[in-house]
Amino acid sequence: MNDNQNKNSNHNNKNKKNLNGLLILVAWAVVLTVLFNYLSVYSKQAASAETTHEIQYSEFKRLVREGQVESVELTEGKIEITMVDGYVYTDEDGNAYDKDFTLFTMQMGIYDPALLDTLEEYGVENYTNPHVPEMSPILEFMITYIMPTALLIGAFVLFMNLMTRKGGGIGGIGSVGKSNAKVYMEKSTGVTFSDVAGQDEAKESLVEIIDFLHNPGKYTAIGAKLPKGALLVGSPGTGKTLLAKAVAGEAGVPFFSISGSGFVEMFVGVGASRVRDLFQEAAKVAPCIIFIDEIDAIGKTRDSRFGGGNDEREQTLNQLLAEMDGFDPSKGIIVLAATNRPEVLDKALLRPGRFDRRITVDRPNLAGRLATLQVHTRKIRMAEDVDLNKIAQATAGCVGADLANTVNEAALRAVRCGRHAVNQEDLLSSFEVVIAGAEKKGTVITEQEKKIIAYHEVGHALTAAKQKNAQPVTKITIVPHTEGALGYTLHLPEEEKFLMSREDILTEIRTLLAGRCAEELVFNTQTSGAANDIERATELARNLVARFGMSEKFGMMALGTVQSQYLDGGYSMNCAQETFAAADREVAALLRRCHDEATELLSQNREMLDAIATYLFEKETITGAQMMAILEGRDPDKEEYYGVPAANDAAIEAPARHISMTNEPIPMPMVSGELPAESGGEPSEPPEDGGEQG
Repeated sequence: MNDNQNKNSNHNNKNKKNLNGLLILVAWAVVLTVLFNYLSVYSKQAASAETTHEIQYSEFKRLVREGQVESVELTEGKIEITMVDGYVYTDEDGNAYDKDFTLFTMQMGIYDPALLDTLEEYGVENYTNPHVPEMSPILEFMITYIMPTALLIGAFVLFMNLMTRKGGGIGGIGSVGKSNAKVYMEKSTGVTFSDVAGQDEAKESLVEIIDFLHNPGKYTAIGAKLPKGALLVGSPGTGKTLLAKAVAGEAGVPFFSISGSGFVEMFVGVGASRVRDLFQEAAKVAPCIIFIDEIDAIGKTRDSRFGGGNDEREQTLNQLLAEMDGFDPSKGIIVLAATNRPEVLDKALLRPGRFDRRITVDRPNLAGRLATLQVHTRKIRMAEDVDLNKIAQATAGCVGADLANTVNEAALRAVRCGRHAVNQEDLLSSFEVVIAGAEKKGTVITEQEKKIIAYHEVGHALTAAKQKNAQPVTKITIVPHTEGALGYTLHLPEEEKFLMSREDILTEIRTLLAGRCAEELVFNTQTSGAANDIERATELARNLVARFGMSEKFGMMALGTVQSQYLDGGYSMNCAQETFAAADREVAALLRRCHDEATELLSQNREMLDAIATYLFEKETITGAQMMAILEGRDPDKEEYYGVPAANDAAIEAPARHISMTNEPIPMPMVSGELPAESGGEPSEPPEDGGEQG
């Protein structure tokens, strides 16, 4: 009953405000119309005063008698006079008026019946009395006042509608301070927690927040307070925004969604106004959830060393801090935010009481990738040979967006091949398309360069196969791909690892440098195809020395600081210049040692190197199982690739027979896994080799 009364009261107040606004609009339109009419009449009179001069009636008759009048126009209450050519009239004050200047006399009620005879007597034949039809007073009033008023009201309404739609910038000054957050009601986003997989810990934290909104009593009974905010942190594509949409689908409360850049405009103070408006709107419909995506756009630290000093952004951040401190947690307003740059956020924004929880949305592990694949393949027609466990194992290091793209590419590939269901080979090939691009099949290269590419890739694969700690080889190809690689060797882990030992890192460095070692050993040459391998090997060696404390010379001394952990994972050196130079020398010595060890290993297995390279040169794409068959003296053509026979041309597309060279080397997108900086770090990605020949 009280709710209905409140709604009726709010409705009446809204109608009253609308009526008052309309009356004010009409009043302004009437005032402007009267003002315009007055200005119009005044401007006409001013213009007429500049081109006319009034004379006495007696003076007019004198001019007629002297023959200086050419024509006369008799109008109501006034006689307009046109002088003859060449005559200049001079009045008593000495002002001269020529023929183009109109003279007139006011009759002032004088009745002169002899005027027409006088005009004819003195040769003024051009005289007239034009008829002006009278207009209806009502019509004249409507044209003068009603029509302009209506046009002004319509123009005002149209202008306000346009400003309301555009919302900001030059086109929307009227609503520039309004929040443009999208509002979702229960399940309107079409995403629930059943659509999110591989993020069980993040879901658990968010489920508790939603339960607090639905059942606050069981938490307040023990004295617990509703958390004000939760910050979702993770790499791009891990599903931060998807989790927020799932919250909207599960919460059953209004859900406000806005990007951090949506607060900032060209006018200083607009962002702060929009923050105030957002929280005011949220307070009206509480309990509710506010989601701010990419909050680093407004939450960047105010320290000038990290890009601070922007007045508009700082005002917006200050207002956000004040609003998050000011609202009553008992009302049930929760702020969710997402970012992949938590290191640049202001410390005041991250403290408890504003964002009480920091939820890490990390790359999914093996079980998480399997669950994610199951979610994305629910609506895909799958063949009987599909084994998602092997696909999950093959996609180590991929985020949810990569897996979703892989499944979609597999469905597109099945359609291109004329099948009605996605098979295992579609999924595996699509994964390679996602990480390396599609195959380029119409290019040309010399036989010598093709041999160099084959030996380069086999150098990677053979070195990995002959080391204990290396990840097994799954595929070797010398078919160029659109992402820039003219060939690559794909490694897939047998088990998921979260830590890498010093020997693991050295093994991977040897594997990366083995491509160049094979070129030098067989052809006594060096090509630009090893550019990406050298770059990745150098990064690993520098991490070993500067970050992981595995160098014999520097011991457990950190020489660098990680920056952008969830983006490029780079770091900056924070040591003396002499130490930096010594670290570079240590890295160079480590790379030379690994290079020599890889060269020695290939020299000892030169016969196997030639055999595998010859087979790869012929087939252009072989599997790790086929390579192991050659090493063990078995027939490689009888081996299978994840359950698909390698000799089945219908299952595996025919590779290109001719490969062209690119002018410049393009880095492979398949980077080796990030190594954890400390115990419990991130899992490593598969060291897929991107040996390029360009």
